[in-house]
Amino acid sequence: MKSAFQLISWVFLPLFMPMYALLLVMNVPSNQDYLFNQDCMYLLPDEAKNAILYMFLIFCVVAPGISFIMLQRRKIIATIEMDTGKERTIPILLMFLYCLMLYVLFVVKSGEVILPKFVYALPLSGAIVTAVFFFLNRWKKISIHGAGAGILVGFILAYILQHEVYQLWVFALTLIISGLIMSARLYLQKHTFFELVFGWLIGLIVTFLVNYFY
Repeated sequence: MKSAFQLISWVFLPLFMPMYALLLVMNVPSNQDYLFNQDCMYLLPDEAKNAILYMFLIFCVVAPGISFIMLQRRKIIATIEMDTGKERTIPILLMFLYCLMLYVLFVVKSGEVILPKFVYALPLSGAIVTAVFFFLNRWKKISIHGAGAGILVGFILAYILQHEVYQLWVFALTLIISGLIMSARLYLQKHTFFELVFGWLIGLIVTFLVNYFY
């Protein structure tokens, strides 16, 4: 059982959650409405989808991952999981900077090309979530895994509510994934129930509001 929960923790690392969210909305059929589909991620050309995924992969997975490994090698953090609040300060700040850089890059580089608003809102919401965590980390160790799950749920919920046609099973899937993640972290004794739920709520609320009203 422990191995299964450890696998869940690694498969659903917070760094991966934006990628999972994008893969879902890009591959599950949806329509904003019958005339206006400017923000529909499913109807994007494959070239645009691949370019967006590539940018998110670099800034949300590869760059942070390499940074965390370097921090570990320099003994700034003891492990990649960053079990103590003190270890999390620099990694959280780095994630904030990477998310903000990605948001600014999309704004600047898009130029006259109109991209779905979710392309901009997702990295912006990530920057805001990490900024909130940066300050909360001084007070309490909040679950980053929980926040990652909340980001996934909040993003999909905001997307669904702005589309007339969407597969609701995807939203149910995000709730199941959230339950698996939080169960795993509880079983592994990485967090208390409060730390997990608080992190999940922060990720969900911030991501939903930013992506819905952007």
